[in-house]
Amino acid sequence: MKNYLAIKKKLYEACVFFVEEKHNTVSTSIESCKKALFSETKSSAGDKHETGRSMLQLEMEKASQQLTVINQMRKVLNKITFENSTDCICLGSLVFTNKSNYYLAISAGKITVDNEICFAVSTNSPIGKQLLGKAVGDSISFNEAKILNIY
Repeated sequence: MKNYLAIKKKLYEACVFFVEEKHNTVSTSIESCKKALFSETKSSAGDKHETGRSMLQLEMEKASQQLTVINQMRKVLNKITFENSTDCICLGSLVFTNKSNYYLAISAGKITVDNEICFAVSTNSPIGKQLLGKAVGDSISFNEAKILNIY
């Protein structure tokens, strides 16, 4: 018998790693934009200079929005307690269906742990919304999947 608590912990850790990687990428992008912005010097081609600065500022705004999303993901992960299991699906549940396995946390995609393929999905995603509150034996319309186990 598999230790599903250990699998949930590894899935959680994979989600945390996913968020940290995204954060590092976006932070690096912001730092790069800041350096480029400060190194932009006014030249005789004034319009070109202003266009370059505008593009960099747009990139920084986009990166700031991504940081907001990353921080929201962190908040969701902080709410998860993977030690306990419930009879109905909620945030932090590991769900096995006859089609696929799901970990309700953040949208981090396909994660393989101990030879089990799981899809980390957000509770706000279409599949996450269908799974929330369901119990063993219930079905969802996505892939006409039947819930086999919840951990």
